[in-house]
Amino acid sequence: MKVLLHICCANCAIYPVCMLRDAGHDVTGYFFNHNIHPYQEYRRRLEAVELYASQSDLDVIYKDDYLLEDFLAQVATEPSGRCTYCYQSRLKQAAEHAGTSGYDAFTTSLLYSRYQNHELIRKLGEELGRHYGLQFLYEDFRTGWQEGINASKAMGLYRQQYCGCIYSEKDRYHPNRNN
Repeated sequence: MKVLLHICCANCAIYPVCMLRDAGHDVTGYFFNHNIHPYQEYRRRLEAVELYASQSDLDVIYKDDYLLEDFLAQVATEPSGRCTYCYQSRLKQAAEHAGTSGYDAFTTSLLYSRYQNHELIRKLGEELGRHYGLQFLYEDFRTGWQEGINASKAMGLYRQQYCGCIYSEKDRYHPNRNN
């Protein structure tokens, strides 16, 4: 199958790309991560994907939009729902591109992370797949967690310390005063 892989970051893409290629799929990456904060972090992740793509002979489509204000407008009144919006908006862009560009299926490197809500990602992906007339290829890539970490270190890729949005940055670095 011709598969479009939404890439959240280089580190999370390594194992899914290997698995999809090993399964005989023709894989193209799709980078769209409009809400990474701060902007310097966004650029570091984008550059890491560019480096990974060059080292692994992966074609990547870059939707280089930094839409922080749009993200905040959507989630500011209910930050606890931010992940749903984040998944939905990124998967929608990938599905739309896949559906209009001749792909058979799409998936996401978000499925590599132990920290993401797999059931929600799967539900949203399958809904978008039906809407755009293609398959959402669900695979639990978490089985390759350590393999991906080892490979990213060996490649010298930038390894981020939080999911990406301003709220996850706060969760990572601001001391929890409730403990």
